[in-house]
Amino acid sequence: MPTGPDDAELELIRRSGAVLRVGRLSLSAGTGSYRVKASMARVARALGVDRHQAHVTLTEITTTSHQGRSFRTEVTEVRSVGVNTDRLNELERLGQRLEAHAPVAVEEVEAEVERIATKPSLYPTWLNALWAAVACAAFAFLNGGGPVEVVGAFLGAGLGQGLRRTMLHRGYNQFGVTMLAAALAATGYLGFVALLEAAGVAGGAHESGYVAAALFLVPGFPLVTGALDLARLDLSAGVARLTWALMIFVSAAFAVWAVSIVVGLSPDPPDAVALDPAAHQGLRLVASFVGVLGFALMFNSPWSMALVAAGVAAVPNVLRIGAVEQLDWPPQAAAAVAAFLVGLLAAWAAPRLNIPRVTVYVPAVTIMVPGVGAYRAVYHLSNGEVTQALEHGVPAALVVTALAVGLAVARMVTDREWGFEH
Repeated sequence: MPTGPDDAELELIRRSGAVLRVGRLSLSAGTGSYRVKASMARVARALGVDRHQAHVTLTEITTTSHQGRSFRTEVTEVRSVGVNTDRLNELERLGQRLEAHAPVAVEEVEAEVERIATKPSLYPTWLNALWAAVACAAFAFLNGGGPVEVVGAFLGAGLGQGLRRTMLHRGYNQFGVTMLAAALAATGYLGFVALLEAAGVAGGAHESGYVAAALFLVPGFPLVTGALDLARLDLSAGVARLTWALMIFVSAAFAVWAVSIVVGLSPDPPDAVALDPAAHQGLRLVASFVGVLGFALMFNSPWSMALVAAGVAAVPNVLRIGAVEQLDWPPQAAAAVAAFLVGLLAAWAAPRLNIPRVTVYVPAVTIMVPGVGAYRAVYHLSNGEVTQALEHGVPAALVVTALAVGLAVARMVTDREWGFEH
């Protein structure tokens, strides 16, 4: 007669389930495949699992836990993928505590994982929208905008992110929500400019800055983590993550293009604002700091973590812009060097504050992602203007690649596990 599992097998089932749930939480919080595997492996060791193997893609995890002669294989699917840096930080610290007190009881792990899974967002919807508004306002200035473009981007991005956050929390399709949020952000910006012009407050051409209002939708986190997955030879995860990021971006870009067609505008650069060179550099430094701070807080980072990311990014970003404008460096070369500097600074700062590096360097380089150029490429491509699309799209793709290369090289230099094959 068949017999049920014995106590050892039941214990392995519970341990395997706890490890897998840690992986689900890590994956849903937006980290790369490498970090998901590392988190699960640390918890498995702390629970006394002899050997743990995992295969991770963008939305699926397959794991096998070995205990003596027994093993258990489980598969799970993660349909809700986003970015939650506070959760990543909690999981990192959980792994550290468990390793320090290993072996631990599975009940302890289950209780901690449940606490992390049910922890609410640090910021309500209106505050999360405010962080997106601040980031896009800074982005507008860094892309040559003046006061009207900065304020317009602030208002449009706030409206768009508020709608996006509300609809995603209610379970609506990500791509549809992205299109609606982009359309609302661009329309909100243009509505603000129209009101100013009707009131006679602002003159000249300010409509072209509406692209900056939708820059909060540029998927910087999955672009960077996907590229780093490829650097670790996690090809299935990296390709899937980059494909998802591309679909998110295209959804946003087509919505912005649709608004452009309706109102009869093109996303040309705004008129340059005349500023004293020293003051301009100082304002760029402030805008870089504030922009990264806004993105980090939008990703649900605690204030301490967000301030570190902003501090790490400010100087390298200003140096990147100066290298392109004053030294005639190719944009991709400047981006690679800036990302390398960010990676080195993150490697120094993150361990001292006991926070994951990814929560520092990804928001830090998000401000360097050429979202405006990419939006313009999709606009021209949608109008059948292939040459103009390539003029904007190819440099944007090269810069994103360079950012990933810079971060990967910095990680190889500062992390032995990245510098050698296993």
